[in-house]
Amino acid sequence: MTSPWTALDLHPDVVAGVVVLAVAWVAVWRRSGRPVAARHAIAFSAALAVLLATLNGPLHALADGYLFSAHMVQHLALTLLVPPLAIAGTPGWMVDAALSSSNNRPSPVLGPIARRLTRPIAALAAYTIVLVAWHLPAPYDAALEHHALHVVQHVTLVAGSVLAWWPVVSSSRLLPPLPYGAQLLYLFVFGMPMTIVAAMVTGAENVLYGFYAEAPRVSGLGPLEDQRLGGVIMWVPAGIIPVIAFTLVFFRWVRSEPDDEAAADTAPPAP
Repeated sequence: MTSPWTALDLHPDVVAGVVVLAVAWVAVWRRSGRPVAARHAIAFSAALAVLLATLNGPLHALADGYLFSAHMVQHLALTLLVPPLAIAGTPGWMVDAALSSSNNRPSPVLGPIARRLTRPIAALAAYTIVLVAWHLPAPYDAALEHHALHVVQHVTLVAGSVLAWWPVVSSSRLLPPLPYGAQLLYLFVFGMPMTIVAAMVTGAENVLYGFYAEAPRVSGLGPLEDQRLGGVIMWVPAGIIPVIAFTLVFFRWVRSEPDDEAAADTAPPAP
């Protein structure tokens, strides 16, 4: 008989959320009549595909009932893959339209709030608070015991990560990214919150999460070994993915320099 964690089950709330996001993206595009580059459509579709794969099927079942390490794979996908893909897949004009009133002027309410939340210090602080708080033992176990709270956990992790990735990935005019040099500095700091959580989990001498201490075992790993594996799973990508982003930003900066020099050459002389 097939084990429960191998079932290819779909969760209606996740599927409904993904459908709403896809329909909203397409509706804004069709209503605007503006062209959308293929890279935007591919990136946004990839974000939705990762979201579906992460929160459905065997991975979700393993994370929900068996393995802490599987849950950490989920959290990595929700914080380090879905948000940058979703931002990269949303053209800047879509964001600007959402933040503008009916007369196409920036909203006096949404605009200032969004600007404050997406600035580097505020964005990184929100991401750090959400990430650390949800990996403390009490909130973590409570989320696994109560489905509604688990949904809140995942939604806030994604939202906090969107804010954290915004200063690097945004193409919005109203909420612009940092200059390239500042992006490189920002990415040095970006991986620290997850590294701190991973170090706390990996270095613990006891099982931190009572839910997984009592969970049935589906591998040769005991609860403490599973916990340490989950910490390592967090630790390694938390260092690698910012390095990949750093490399991409660096080469984008280098590529932009000839354009900057050409603009300087064609500018009229100063009086």
